[in-house]
Amino acid sequence: MGILVASLAPVLIILVYVYIRDKYEKEPAGLLLTALVAGALITLPVVIVEGFFSGLRPDDGTLGAAFYRAFVVAAFTEELFKFAALYLLIWKRPAFNEQFDGIVYAVFVSLGFAAVENVLYVTGSGYQTALLRALTAVPAHAIFGVTMGYYLGIARRYEEVRKSFLWKALALPVLLHGIYDFILMSGIPWLLFGFVIYVGYLYKSGFRRIRVLSDASVYRESDGEQETI
Repeated sequence: MGILVASLAPVLIILVYVYIRDKYEKEPAGLLLTALVAGALITLPVVIVEGFFSGLRPDDGTLGAAFYRAFVVAAFTEELFKFAALYLLIWKRPAFNEQFDGIVYAVFVSLGFAAVENVLYVTGSGYQTALLRALTAVPAHAIFGVTMGYYLGIARRYEEVRKSFLWKALALPVLLHGIYDFILMSGIPWLLFGFVIYVGYLYKSGFRRIRVLSDASVYRESDGEQETI
């Protein structure tokens, strides 16, 4: 029981934080639960597709193989399924009516996935792994979600940039996720040293995007006129 709590505690803390930062109109609990459960359920197809991609290029210990596993097997597959869940289940919902909503829903999907992944990792490895992943892997999934939701939220609001921002909503999380995994999979000592710096960058970029869409709504009513900030 304790190891299960340790697995899920960081997920819950981040979910509560993002929910609180939604200052303008709270999202329906049912839709948030839908996003969270969808993130958990995509774990199964992700494992299947990752297994298929892994079989196309066996790991031979080279940097090329590490790059393939990081960017194609892991990052592309996982972020594609998260994006698909958001687009199919959330994109056209009337409740998705503010830019920050994109971050909320994307984080809930991402952390639904991260919750299942974390339980699987931590159950077999113990409390030290739980602590390490609470500071790295779980927040990283949340930040990939923040990035995806940031661009989804703006795309939902502004039709003139919709196509390019939908592309960014998928491409940039794949890039960030791929770099994260490549550093860990490469086995290069100096890259592993830089992992701490990269995680710090992810934290900074994630908080910045949250702040932009939460504290100063990119689109608000001001003196009866629509104002872009």
